[in-house]
Amino acid sequence: MNNDVIEKTRAFAQSFFEDEGSGHDWWHVYRVWQTAKHLASEEGADSTIVQVAALLHDVSDWKLHGGDEQKGLQKIRQLLADDLEPAVIDKICDIISKISYKGAGVKAAPMDSLEGRVVQDADRLDAIGALGIARAFAYGGHKGRLIYHPEYKPEMHDSFEAYKNNSGPSINHFYEKLLLLKDRMNTATGKKIAEQRHQFMEQYLEQFFKEWHGES
Repeated sequence: MNNDVIEKTRAFAQSFFEDEGSGHDWWHVYRVWQTAKHLASEEGADSTIVQVAALLHDVSDWKLHGGDEQKGLQKIRQLLADDLEPAVIDKICDIISKISYKGAGVKAAPMDSLEGRVVQDADRLDAIGALGIARAFAYGGHKGRLIYHPEYKPEMHDSFEAYKNNSGPSINHFYEKLLLLKDRMNTATGKKIAEQRHQFMEQYLEQFFKEWHGES
């Protein structure tokens, strides 16, 4: 494990995401990093690759910083150029370029490495459960979306463009993404953790709709 490059990457990520307010802030990155370390240990993945990819996984995210994925990947390559072999940097960038959810009906690019599967699971785990719920509403508020509207039904987006341009209420996001993630986990450890978090979201939604209809 290359502790120097991990510390350099941590410092960069903390500075890069410090003022982000949509639920993709430094503390999201920190949680994904910690979860990824745990999954890497359980699954036997390369810790340096996992940690660096986890710390940088949102640098090129389409939801942030103008959505320029290539510009984000270029920044990552420049950051790592003096510390890691080109083949390792390629592997990290490949993970980051494939990590994002693109829509319920969009076939995701397969993660070719165990390290990629670990980082993707860690990111998805932070999108479900109690923290996933908090982040869904934080992002909805950031984008000016309604919490819920009974006439606006969830959409199973069949293209990335449709998913990206979606502006439906935050509750719809549970059905368009969050409740689907349990069955899209890659690793045995990720699947086990996701099961409990998924159940929590189902319980939350049951209570939400009871209160919405004045039943509880």
